[in-house]
Amino acid sequence: MQWLRKNLVAIAGLLTLAYMILPNVVVMAFSFNKPNGRFNYAWQQFSLDAWKDPCGVADLCASLTLSLQLAAWATVGAVALGTMIAFALVRYRFRARGAINSLIFLPMAMPEVVMAASLLTLFLNMGAELGFWTVLIAHIMFCLSFVVTAVKARVMSMDPRLEEAARDLYAGPVQTFLRATLPIAAPGIAAGGLLAFALSFDDFIITNFNAGSTVTFPMFVWGSAQRGTPVQINVIGTAMFVLAVVIVVAGQIISNRRKKTATA
Repeated sequence: MQWLRKNLVAIAGLLTLAYMILPNVVVMAFSFNKPNGRFNYAWQQFSLDAWKDPCGVADLCASLTLSLQLAAWATVGAVALGTMIAFALVRYRFRARGAINSLIFLPMAMPEVVMAASLLTLFLNMGAELGFWTVLIAHIMFCLSFVVTAVKARVMSMDPRLEEAARDLYAGPVQTFLRATLPIAAPGIAAGGLLAFALSFDDFIITNFNAGSTVTFPMFVWGSAQRGTPVQINVIGTAMFVLAVVIVVAGQIISNRRKKTATA
């Protein structure tokens, strides 16, 4: 009982992590399945056919490429705007600063279907043609709040004396930003960028309202589920999950090595 009390938090954390990872494990397992029918819901037999031809289903890789492009551009836009907004909210005092701080959290608290319908109304009233650009604008708008929150938390913890020291050493504004401010804020910017990429790539509701005839990967998965679920969807999902884990682990290893080098 004493051992259980000491390790209760760790055990609870591991159980929660296992619960969260379990669906991904199921997706990975069924990427090696060879179903008899159209639906990949029951295990039949082990097969590598789907892994040998991940683009064997029509329009699957095209929708995946489109989702990756949207996520990449949405991340660039959201990070650029979100970083500037975060610095402005933390470093400067101006009118309506408190109101803007509150408005930043609205997209995070608002149901996605409300934002999706509002954006659709806006685009239709503007006479905009629904497609890639309307989806991109919508993705940047709802990713912006998450980037601002991540970068703002990092900027608030920054010591302004480091930038003052850089200026004392005759660094100009640009040099101070590139050599002092940006490296310190980089973890928050990177976290906001990764979050924006994941949210944009995974979004369905807002995309479905504003996509027109454009089909992203989540929309392709939803459409396929109505008439049959190809195994290749599990293959793509498994590859994305493994890639994300590799990036996180690599980032953690690099961070630990830097800490050891700094303390040595």
